[in-house]
Amino acid sequence: MPSDTGEKKAGPKNDTGLKEELSKKAGAIKEKEGEPKKTGTAKEKEKEPKKTGTAKEKDGQPKKTGSTKEKSGIGNGTQPSPAGPEKPEKAAAPSPFIRLLRADEIECRVSTIGQKGLSLLLFKDARVDQRILDEAFTPFGWKRTHQSIDGNLYCTVEIWDGEKGQWIAKQDVGTESRSEKEKGQASDSFKRACFNWGLGRELYTAPFIWVPVEAANISQEGNRYVTSDRFYVQHIAYNENREIAGLRIVNGRGFLVYELRQKPEIKSITGTQMEALEQELARTGVSMEAVLERYGLKEPGQITAEIFAKAISSLKKTKPKEAA
Repeated sequence: MPSDTGEKKAGPKNDTGLKEELSKKAGAIKEKEGEPKKTGTAKEKEKEPKKTGTAKEKDGQPKKTGSTKEKSGIGNGTQPSPAGPEKPEKAAAPSPFIRLLRADEIECRVSTIGQKGLSLLLFKDARVDQRILDEAFTPFGWKRTHQSIDGNLYCTVEIWDGEKGQWIAKQDVGTESRSEKEKGQASDSFKRACFNWGLGRELYTAPFIWVPVEAANISQEGNRYVTSDRFYVQHIAYNENREIAGLRIVNGRGFLVYELRQKPEIKSITGTQMEALEQELARTGVSMEAVLERYGLKEPGQITAEIFAKAISSLKKTKPKEAA
């Protein structure tokens, strides 16, 4: 039948075409499997972060590191500081001693006066204390407060201790002055509190200062003696114990009215020098007592470098005790 014949002829053609398409697809799949996979190269490269500076670093160019990590505290294995206000830096530790008073910072006051002369006292005013506190601790490193206790005015001077992170306070009471009661008591209590901190404490080591009538202009008014002279400290010196060792006081005309001459410090010989002296004494058989007696000394600690040189020179000229 015509319909059957047409179907039989069409069938083989469709099968052949289908086989050709399948073979082409199979060949294409084999070719893709044999080639290296290049998947996502363009898109992934666009998405990947660019790594810059690697070539330059390999060429020996110095790395610029630490700008961010070092500031945040991560660079060297440390943790970044927690957020919050920064703490102020600790103040520098104060010097072991507050400096000693200069001659121009010390004033003289007449203590007693009579027909034969007058005596003087040394003192300082509150402005000197303020200046020295500023120098030693800065204007922001100290403070003062006043309070009345049982009718007496006390002053507290506080110094900031940076190591302990706290204020250290010292307090003292003042006495009334003859002229201004409240102001004088406040000033005196402040100066006394500063004495507790060591300001002007060396004035307590001052000698008794006596000015004879020949060096002062003294007159009598009724039953009392007075003077119109003003006295000033021209020079002052201290020893290693912060004690007054030298002092010169002049009057308003510049004439010297009192002088305490500074005694030269006697320095004993060193331990090495003492060993050398003892060796020579042992070699010659001379006793230490004989050396002290010869130079008018009471103990070996009084042997100076000059006496040591003389003693050694003399002993070296002495024969050993075995030869003698």
